[in-house]
Amino acid sequence: MPPAEQALQYHEASQRPQASQRHRVLLIDDQPMIGEAVRRLIAGESDIAFEFCRDADAALDAANRFRPTVILQDLVMPGIEGLDMVRRFRSVSATANVPVIVLSAKEEPAVKAEMLTNGASDYLVKLPDRVELLARLRVHSEGFARLLERNAAFQALEKSLADLEREKERSEKLLLNILPAEIADRLKDGPATIAESFPSVTVLFADLCGFTEFSETIEPRQLLGLLDEIFSAFDQLAGSHGVEKIKTIGDAYMAVAGLPIPRADHADAVAKMALGMQESFCDVMQARGLAMQVRIGIHTGPVVAGVIGRHKFTYDLWGDTVNLASRMESHGEPSRIHVSQATREILGNRFRFADRGEIQVKGKGLVRTSFLLGRAGSSQLDRGRR
Repeated sequence: MPPAEQALQYHEASQRPQASQRHRVLLIDDQPMIGEAVRRLIAGESDIAFEFCRDADAALDAANRFRPTVILQDLVMPGIEGLDMVRRFRSVSATANVPVIVLSAKEEPAVKAEMLTNGASDYLVKLPDRVELLARLRVHSEGFARLLERNAAFQALEKSLADLEREKERSEKLLLNILPAEIADRLKDGPATIAESFPSVTVLFADLCGFTEFSETIEPRQLLGLLDEIFSAFDQLAGSHGVEKIKTIGDAYMAVAGLPIPRADHADAVAKMALGMQESFCDVMQARGLAMQVRIGIHTGPVVAGVIGRHKFTYDLWGDTVNLASRMESHGEPSRIHVSQATREILGNRFRFADRGEIQVKGKGLVRTSFLLGRAGSSQLDRGRR
């Protein structure tokens, strides 16, 4: 084996990138003498690691292993044109942006222009002056390092933006779980305080009869599972009827129709939901073999609605209508839907009722009320009389 090739192979085996070697030079040339000559030009530079590959077909594998920061490539290689070699480097991600300096036996402006136009980073006549070669290697290698840093910065920025967008979507979903969609949109874009008066809405309260006693006989996980099943069914009914769930307090459920977007049929929507709540609650009780009952109260009138809180937002209702709707529930009967006279008059003959007469309501005196039995013309029985 020629001495030059022996020396080059020894160097390839012994010189591998170290922590201090910022610049990694890969030379692709079919002549070992050129490889040894370039090695000697670079020798003694502690910040440069050197690798030689004489086989163009193995160049990509060598680049993947060595991870060069700059590639020196012969213009004329056996079996492949220099331009095709450049294109090969540019076609794979590992070397797509690595600077490629083409080495040619002579200065050919047309060839140089073609190489630079099609992906080469530089063009040198071999063998170049040592000072010039080192300067170009370092300049291109530093440029590649800055490119990698910029790419890493852009990738980090893109990831941060993607994470921010996901967090924004998550926050918006959470916001929609506690606020009506229109209120959530206004809260994001408008003032922190939202308060409005609505002249006519229908408010519903529901309570699970005997729940406090029942909760003392069941494991907490089972208890929460039961509440989740019941309230999830109520939530689904609210969504299908266009009713806004306001909140749950323990085993109590509160909802309203007619806000934040006013609608003329708010009483009908709540009445239909209440009948559906009776049915779905019975289904859950039968499936679980339980004997609890649900008591529902409804009243129609004006309310004030708005958002309170800064860290934990709450959309709530205030006014005498809310109080009376709560009284309709608490003064009602298990498995029945107790409605005020105001609600009954709005529902009219579209629903069936049982007149309860006048009852004493705390803070209101005698109040005339009724029980909602079902929709007019339906065959639904009064569940409270079963």
